[in-house]
Amino acid sequence: MQKTLLDLLQEGDAEAAALVAPDYPGLNYEGLRTSVVAMAAQLQAFGLGRGDRVAIAMGNGPAMVVTFLATATAATAAPLNPKYRQEEFAFYFEDTQAKALVVLPETQAEARAALLPGMFVLEVVAAADGTFTLQPGGATPAPHPRDAAFATPDDVAMILHTSGTTSRPKRVPIRHRNLAASAAHIGATYNLNGEDRALCVMPLFHIHGIVASLLSTLATGGTVICPAGFDGLKFWNWVEQFRPTWYSAVPTMHQLLLARAERNLDLIRANPFRFIRSSSAPLPPVVMERLETVFGAPVLESYGMTEASHQMTSNPLPPAPRKAGSVGIGFGVEVGIMDEHGALLPQGERGEVVVRGRNVVDGYENNPEANATAFVEGWFRTGDQGMLDADGYLQLTGRLKELINRGGEKISPLEIDDVLLRHPAVAEALAFAVPHPTLGEEVHAAVVLKEEVSEQALRDYCSATLADFKVPRRIHMLESLPRGATGKLQRITMAKALGLSQ
Repeated sequence: MQKTLLDLLQEGDAEAAALVAPDYPGLNYEGLRTSVVAMAAQLQAFGLGRGDRVAIAMGNGPAMVVTFLATATAATAAPLNPKYRQEEFAFYFEDTQAKALVVLPETQAEARAALLPGMFVLEVVAAADGTFTLQPGGATPAPHPRDAAFATPDDVAMILHTSGTTSRPKRVPIRHRNLAASAAHIGATYNLNGEDRALCVMPLFHIHGIVASLLSTLATGGTVICPAGFDGLKFWNWVEQFRPTWYSAVPTMHQLLLARAERNLDLIRANPFRFIRSSSAPLPPVVMERLETVFGAPVLESYGMTEASHQMTSNPLPPAPRKAGSVGIGFGVEVGIMDEHGALLPQGERGEVVVRGRNVVDGYENNPEANATAFVEGWFRTGDQGMLDADGYLQLTGRLKELINRGGEKISPLEIDDVLLRHPAVAEALAFAVPHPTLGEEVHAAVVLKEEVSEQALRDYCSATLADFKVPRRIHMLESLPRGATGKLQRITMAKALGLSQ
């Protein structure tokens, strides 16, 4: 049976804790359902309904959880990184055709400044009982009567973007049925149940946090612990206060926690995790080994993408083997290896990783060219290279795409190229990935200059329009950029050409 996100909230016992956080009274499942339905009805009263895109620019916390669920129930949520700059917000508002922006009171000046004509702001106000309501954040147009019906399983719950390296970022419309299927797959992977308490440290504008930490927990009747984002110092207080049974994070976060784990060994032993999950970037085997030694819990690396509503494969729970350097097996998802001609390859052969399942989206929005390339006879071509071993475990062996994966944040180098090329002193620009010991990859760029300018001046220029995580940490001044025989810039080999990778 296909479900909506509102249906998922029926899984928990009415009186069971659904949503908790520091300095927050908490909501049980009945309270969460009531709060979500009430806010969804408010959105409809403001003239927003099924098919309308509503941008959300909020950090993690209970307000974001309720707002996301309510927006997906009444309309279509477009959660955005609250750290974006004005120009970035303007792009995403226009690209999604957002009708409204939802924020917390007295926040998001850059997002508000980027509003398009006809858009309006709604502010989320907290009540003492842990519920939330919406109020106008300025002038709002007179609402048009909307259908009071909530979303169906086939409606688009949210729009996310996946950064392409050969074109503008692609819109990924993720339907309720896709999210519900992915949440069910994750629940089955880790035997999640009503006794589990997930500590959500991944951002809720990212598919990893939304599906792995939030939706899979609600779909299995567990408790979501949702503080205001990852904090390597406060993490230990959260563990002691809320006693989570698991958490999911990117390798960078795991490594930051390891750096402080020794001084918290007594707390770790008193509050053991059932398992620890890692996703969104490769987990170095040595980090997996250290995590398991320090935390005394199995560390399970998984593999996900936005187009698959997050999880595609994962290492399983004990007693099944978990393999360091592997991203595991498919749960509810078929996984194959395909050659460039579309033929499936046998185990042990290297090719492009392809997947299919109910969690995989139907295609990109208004992008027939990308759909023709990425979706082949029911399979989604991930753009990643890998191979399946004799046990069916997937090993990723390379990246076919030129995307920069900085600590789990997928960054399009073309976006950085574009900003640098707008500087009057820059003739040519090429952003590229450089290996980094904790982030996996770091952002660098190479430029050819028309006139003299300092590296710091170029970085400051980028900072004015790009989020901090996209700003190149090094900008190399060159006399020319390497090109192939056809004149195409050689982005993938750039780091090696400059002696920045092996």
